[in-house]
Amino acid sequence: MTEKTSPDDSFERAAMARGLSPVAGVDEVGRGPLAGPVVAAAVILNPDDIPEGLNDSKKLTAKRRAAILEVILEKAQYGIGTASVEEIDQINILQASFLAMRRAVEALHVQPAHLLIDGNKIPPELNGFSECIVKGDSRSVSIAAASIIAKEHRDGIMRDLAEQFPGYGWEKNAGYGSKAHMDALTLLGATEHHRRTFKPIHNILYQGKNLTS
Repeated sequence: MTEKTSPDDSFERAAMARGLSPVAGVDEVGRGPLAGPVVAAAVILNPDDIPEGLNDSKKLTAKRRAAILEVILEKAQYGIGTASVEEIDQINILQASFLAMRRAVEALHVQPAHLLIDGNKIPPELNGFSECIVKGDSRSVSIAAASIIAKEHRDGIMRDLAEQFPGYGWEKNAGYGSKAHMDALTLLGATEHHRRTFKPIHNILYQGKNLTS
């Protein structure tokens, strides 16, 4: 069987056929970076007016993502949730991702009857009418839309932080451990926006590097 190259609305239609409507797709971005928050989005699409070109945000160019984002924001209902660096360090990145997802769902103006959640785990607080979909951002249009909103929102946060903390390349690497970012950590040390429980940052702090302000 040929693998789908782009998401469709089959998961959404299946849920609605069971009387579960509206359906929201939920996705998060930012579990892997060394700096910055984790961000999630929840999106309810109009089943009769689904934006064209939806796909996993990682498979779209920045220009294409920005263009599709405008259409999603115009046509869909959405909520955005974040979990801070402090929360990531306090409760761990998995639980912080769950927290951001829950906040995104709570930010929706309409209560969804069913959630399609990217990944292989459902956040404990969202156990109701929920299903997890592995690689959901490339299989479900709602999750794909959520991935686009979450990525664009988080990238914007990191661009703003890059202006306040120049040298780390966050406007390009979004806080991931690129060579430029790692070189800057060695030279400049860690900032308040770095995740202290992540090994590279923990090692730098343990070695007595000064925090930048």
